[in-house]
Amino acid sequence: MTKLTRLGLLLLGALLSFSLLAAPQFPALSGRVVDEAHLLSPEQANRLTGELAAFEQKSGVQLVVVSLTSLDGNTIEEFGYQLGRHWGIGQKGKNNGVLLIISPEDRKVRIEVGYGLEGVLPDAIAANIIQTRILPEFRRGDMAAGILGGSQAIMQALAGEYQAKAPPKKDKVNGLLIFIIMVIAMIVLHNLRGGGWGGGGRGRRSTIYTAGGFGAGRSGGGFGGGGFGGGGGSFGGGGASGGW
Repeated sequence: MTKLTRLGLLLLGALLSFSLLAAPQFPALSGRVVDEAHLLSPEQANRLTGELAAFEQKSGVQLVVVSLTSLDGNTIEEFGYQLGRHWGIGQKGKNNGVLLIISPEDRKVRIEVGYGLEGVLPDAIAANIIQTRILPEFRRGDMAAGILGGSQAIMQALAGEYQAKAPPKKDKVNGLLIFIIMVIAMIVLHNLRGGGWGGGGRGRRSTIYTAGGFGAGRSGGGFGGGGFGGGGGSFGGGGASGGW
C-alpha cells in the first residue's frame, strides 16, 4: 500500500467520522412524549401526553417533549434544529411547533421554538423558563418535576399567561460564561463545515441563545402512517439552551 493510498484512506475515515457526527441518529416520533432516557414514570408520561394533546386541540400548537440517552457528541443546538427538521413538528404553513429536549447524560436542556412562534415564545422567555422552572429542579435531582414544570411554563407562555421570574445572580454569571463558550464553539463548527449551515431554503440562524443563548433551524416532514406525527412545520432560529 502506497503512502498516497494510506493518506487517502485516512482522509476518507476522517470525513466519514465527521459526517456521522454531523448527522445524529434521531429517535422515532412515537408520541407527544418521547422519553428515551426514562425520566418520567408511565403515569407521569401519560398525564403529560394528555395535557399536550389537550393544549394542541385548543391552540393548534404542537409541543413535543423528548429525553435522549445521549447527544452523541453533537451540541444540543445542532441536534435540536435537526430533530425539529426531521420530525416536522408543527403545522405546515403555520410553523407552530415547539420541542423540549433533555439529555441527562450531557446535562443539557433546550427549548426549540418553531419559526411561526418566535414572537409568542421569544428566546428570552424560553431562557427564563429554563433558568427558573427547569434547571432548579434538575439540580435538585428531580428530573420529572423540571420536565413537568417546564412543559407547563411553555404552554403558559404560548397562551400569553407566563410570568417571568428573576434567576439567581450566580445563574446570570453562568449564563454569560456559557453564552461566550457556545459562541466560540459555534464559530469553530461553522468554519469546520466550510462556512455554511447546511440544508436548503431558509437555513438556520448562526447565533446562539444559551440560557440565555440562541440557536436553531428549520424543519420539514409530515404526518406518519397513523398515530401521532409532525405536520410539516418549520423552525427558523428561536430557542434557548441550558446546562446543570
